[in-house]
Amino acid sequence: MADPQAFDVVVIGAGPAGVTAAITAAGLGKSVALIEKRPAVGGAALNTGTVPSKTLRETALAFSGLRTRNLYGVDLSLRRECTVADLLRHERAVRDTEQTRWSGLLGRYGVCVVPGAARFVDAHTLAVSGPDGERTVTGENIIIAIGSCPVRPPLFPFEHPRVHDSDEIVSLEDMPESLAVVGAGVIGSEYACTFAALGVPVHLIDGRDCLLPFLDLEIAQALTAAMQDLGVVFHWKEQVTACNAPPVGDIRLRLASGKDLAVDAVLVATGRESRTADLNPEAAGLLVGKRGQLCVDEYFRTNVKHIYAVGDVVGFPALASVSAEQGRIAAGHGCGGPSLDGMPAIFPTGIYTIPEVAAVGETEGELKGKGIDYVVGRAEYAQTARGEIIGDRTGFLKLLFAKDGLRLLGAHGIGEQATELVHLGLLALQLGRGAEFFWRTCFNYPTLGDLYKLAAHDAMLKCR
Repeated sequence: MADPQAFDVVVIGAGPAGVTAAITAAGLGKSVALIEKRPAVGGAALNTGTVPSKTLRETALAFSGLRTRNLYGVDLSLRRECTVADLLRHERAVRDTEQTRWSGLLGRYGVCVVPGAARFVDAHTLAVSGPDGERTVTGENIIIAIGSCPVRPPLFPFEHPRVHDSDEIVSLEDMPESLAVVGAGVIGSEYACTFAALGVPVHLIDGRDCLLPFLDLEIAQALTAAMQDLGVVFHWKEQVTACNAPPVGDIRLRLASGKDLAVDAVLVATGRESRTADLNPEAAGLLVGKRGQLCVDEYFRTNVKHIYAVGDVVGFPALASVSAEQGRIAAGHGCGGPSLDGMPAIFPTGIYTIPEVAAVGETEGELKGKGIDYVVGRAEYAQTARGEIIGDRTGFLKLLFAKDGLRLLGAHGIGEQATELVHLGLLALQLGRGAEFFWRTCFNYPTLGDLYKLAAHDAMLKCR
């Protein structure tokens, strides 16, 4: 083995957190190595998760004609069988373009990308097993950004070609004739919508009694109804107790209630975990928690002060956007960069179901639990010209204001472009503004931005 190659910073994992950490450190004049075991940069966000799943959703919407079915006199519904090649073509093109862009950015910053799987030799040294053998690198600071992978319950035979986890589903070879999705979290709900939009009968199985309970209840109920309209069949308070997957024919799932489901394919979306054990963390003195997570402080330092951890490996919220911010803060702190304020206290949630759901700030349930007096301002998409133009007659924006002074406390939306629309609420929350701010803001016409003005008017009139 060659002598170790020394760097100021070594980053493990080239997802959003790792790439942002690497270019931040390089921008501060540090020598940086970025270790990645996949053939291409991007992590799960670019290769198997965030970008692929959202691209598949857009393709499903286009092929199904869902975006045009409410437009008078226009019928662009799918008129031929949709093949897997059709479904994946755009996803692969987007992924290839993004990989090229990310690689180019790393090259411009002078980051040394090291292919291979890393493991600790000691607290400053990593052995990297790559396509050309093993090499050793050392880092004054080390940033762990290994992301996460799907949990694979032993009950399910994942070696079967029609039993998938959420990473595999973007590489499926045949369109399923019917699909059972196990787990009604964000990932399971998004894929349930995508396949239902393509006309695949979908069963969604979950041990809870409601959809995405962290959402505002009214939004969660509206999403549930929309998914049922798509054809998703919910099985609440259920657990899969057996999975019989023969080589040919239906896969049969036995549920805790005694009910049997026969489906063509199964997607298991029961959570994610980090494979921190693969890093040999004991050699570095790292303490590892449940599901491979690492505990960190406000600057994302682990219990070993020169080793940082960012992204999914530190747990909640496990969002690509938040992970990138964590990478920036960790690298800035470790490299003695400009003073940092730490992570933003407020960040938005975007869920790419059909329809989209987005939220930022407090929910009604949280405000009630805290005993805070509030007023609700609502605006329906159908109240705006833009909503009529795009044919979304069920979407709405719900704003929660403090009753005294009408300061914004939360913004929640469901409908077309809700994940874009929520950012106006995010900015208002960060600035501490409220109903009068929206009332005095001039939005382009016709746009969905007008929903904020209409919802503000609604709240102001309720307080007269």
